[in-house]
Amino acid sequence: MARNIIKLGALEAPKTAFLLCDIQEIFRPHIKYFSEVVKVANKMVEAAKHFQIPVYVSEQYPKGLGHTTKDINIGEAAMVYEKTKFSMVTPELEGRLKKDVPGLSSIVLFGIECHVCIEQTVIDLINMDLSVHVLADGVSSRSLMDRELGLKRLQSIGCFVATSENVLFKLMKDKNHPAFKQISKLNSQPTPDEFGLTKSSL
Repeated sequence: MARNIIKLGALEAPKTAFLLCDIQEIFRPHIKYFSEVVKVANKMVEAAKHFQIPVYVSEQYPKGLGHTTKDINIGEAAMVYEKTKFSMVTPELEGRLKKDVPGLSSIVLFGIECHVCIEQTVIDLINMDLSVHVLADGVSSRSLMDRELGLKRLQSIGCFVATSENVLFKLMKDKNHPAFKQISKLNSQPTPDEFGLTKSSL
């Protein structure tokens, strides 16, 4: 019997949602490689338009911590919502996902912080029997140790730790995809080598 290809890491655009977690301007001075995380978030937000994938944006306690950095264009996000819990998975988000993405099977997740909000979101999503892909070039923390150990824990609980380019090519599947040129242009932006992913994180 064939195995479930989604559980092996494949992605199908009509059954996928993007989650952008707490990339708020106030965190810029404290998060390692904040600017790189912003670049990847913009890449994914733009790619979402070509794949017709909804983007859901959380903001952690915006009354006290402010809103998503203006460097990310979230004007066409399916939903921007505030939260106080660390996980992005709230009743509001669950309701919108069920409504917007029938047959939802996969989540692509990026934002901050890797070892707190990202990790707790992954735990909740996997508990919902969803396949979760976290972008190693799209997440970070205040400490690189926390980021590195967070990525290792995510892998150990069954999350796919990938890069933005890897995920976008999985969604595209074929060079004859109508958005091939646009996505290839987005992928021409280099992944920051400083993250040292191939050397120590995995």
